[in-house]
Formats: sequence, structure tokens, C-alpha cells
Amino acid sequence: METLPPGFRFHPTDEELLTYYLTHKVADAAFVAKAISVVDLNKCEPWDLP
Repeated sequence: METLPPGFRFHPTDEELLTYYLTHKVADAAFVAKAISVVDLNKCEPWDLP
């Protein structure tokens, strides 16, 4: 994942998250949002999440 600038905060509303980011991610596997990582939750402890 490309690094984001210092101080960057990803804080979308629930509506923005569902209607833009997650809908596009499900519809298009090539969709990339720098602020959203793909993580296998079965292999990562909650405190180690990116």
C-alpha cells in the first residue's frame, strides 16, 4: 500500500462508505482506494490491523 501523508484521517460517513467505497470494491476487483487495505482477519490480531 502506498503511504498516505502524515495527519491523513480516513473518516467517511456510513453512506459514503457504502455507496462509494464498498460498492465499487465489490463491483470491480481492480478498484483501489489508498485508504482501504485488504486484510485477512483470520490471520491478524485487532491491535495489529493497518
